Amino acid sequence: MITTALSHSPGFTIAVNSPEDPLVPFLWSIKKALEASGDSTPNLSNLLGDCIRNFKNNDRYRNDVRFLKIWLIYMGVSDDFASVFKEMVDSNVCANNSSLYVWSASLFELKGRLRDALSIYQLGIGRNAKPVEWLRKAHSLFLNRMSEIQNAASNLKVDDIESMKLENCGINPWDTSTMDSLLKKIHPLLMKFDGYRSSAKPYSGKVALSALKNSSRNKVIEIGCGMKYLIKGCAGQGGFAQVYKANVNSDPDNVVALKIQKPAFPWEFYIYRQLDRRILDRERSSYGFAHGIHIYSDSSILICDYLANGTLQDVVNSYLVLGKSMEEVLCIYYTIEMLHMVETLHGVGLIHGDFKPDNLLIRYARSDLTEDGFLNRSGPWCDEGVCLVDWGRGIDLQLFPDHTVFTGDCRTSGFRCIEMLEKKPWKFQVDAYGLCGIVHVMLHGSYMEVVKKEQSDGGYVYLPRLPFKRYWNIELWKSFFTKMLNQYPHDDDRSFLHDLKKSFQDYMGSNPQLIKKLKGLLSRQRASMCSA
Repeated sequence: MITTALSHSPGFTIAVNSPEDPLVPFLWSIKKALEASGDSTPNLSNLLGDCIRNFKNNDRYRNDVRFLKIWLIYMGVSDDFASVFKEMVDSNVCANNSSLYVWSASLFELKGRLRDALSIYQLGIGRNAKPVEWLRKAHSLFLNRMSEIQNAASNLKVDDIESMKLENCGINPWDTSTMDSLLKKIHPLLMKFDGYRSSAKPYSGKVALSALKNSSRNKVIEIGCGMKYLIKGCAGQGGFAQVYKANVNSDPDNVVALKIQKPAFPWEFYIYRQLDRRILDRERSSYGFAHGIHIYSDSSILICDYLANGTLQDVVNSYLVLGKSMEEVLCIYYTIEMLHMVETLHGVGLIHGDFKPDNLLIRYARSDLTEDGFLNRSGPWCDEGVCLVDWGRGIDLQLFPDHTVFTGDCRTSGFRCIEMLEKKPWKFQVDAYGLCGIVHVMLHGSYMEVVKKEQSDGGYVYLPRLPFKRYWNIELWKSFFTKMLNQYPHDDDRSFLHDLKKSFQDYMGSNPQLIKKLKGLLSRQRASMCSA
């Protein structure tokens, strides 16, 4: 076991950092518990949990390797080890120590979470954790083991053959049969999620849900055990769902969004709970929140946060009505935010699948923006930006075999990736093309049309039909579109997105006046868009 190996690893000592070291009594008790009965007793788990609760906010132990090992042992004895790892990373425990990443990745590998193990190695290498040579060696050995597993696939079991067919030929993730199969697979997990409520009966409130389509304002619908929602208006609608702004129990300060869908569709709620589990706390507000879902035999009602600042499409429209285009520095800012968002999302094995400006809600910081903190998204800049919502087309890669590719068409005009148009398999390209399409809308005020241009070497390259304006940073935008439309990775795309993001950040950091101008634009945007 990882726990046993850690307890006997070099450095697991009861070293005392000062005559009055409050961690020492816990260390002795944990050591005795390990020696007495191994790593499976409730007493050990309680000891480890108490120790972590006592000291996790104490800066004295933030970089103490003894405290790190207590976290790692606790992760090894916990059923929900992934949540423990997330909490450990959020607490910034020994963030620059390679032991954090090597031992954590080893545990995830042992548990069969190979993609997560790879992500942990890459996180540590990206942070240049010391000693980085040991970390890189462990990462290399891990990749070798994965290669051996792939080579062993030539001796497939009968049960694996269908999975390999899906992996090689592609699968439509939005096909009805695929979705039914996935929902059946995740149903036991869905039932355990906080906020999940299900009834075998149709919705039976006093106000019929179908009546809301014609006249919804100030109608009250009841959901669950006596909760009443005063509908204030329609916030959006599609072919199968309507979204309403509502006050909880008529409280004007407690506003939510109700997404009513027929037939019932719990998949989006499942994706929201995966976001809760996989996205770090400091990033979580960029992806929307779901409070709960009520499933009926004829419909479902998803209860989400309501953001009142409008969408990125609304911001673009505010310029178009004046006969203008969005300022380039503002386009660059939102491009950086979206690149960071997609890098984070794909890094945890999730694809949005419907990336467009209507699904990006605007976020504003609670305090005034400063010029410091822009480049590393710290301070008020952490709360500024966009929030990605509408996860009905979300794809959880952990439910598919490794290296699965997809077929199928999103049918969203202006946002169908090149692979969809040419009937080729795709993966992350669906979000990448959507991101390109949004950038094009910001720059030009219109949907992107892509053309296939011949090159002097006989090859070809895809580029937007509309030219770049001469006063833009042409090289920056040309590099962005060329790489996103022609050089996008087929599998892990995080370093690719990170490098693109850095090119925009470097440009913004090259001139302090750019960040100063951005602050002014965001301030005026907020005053204009939120004045109603």
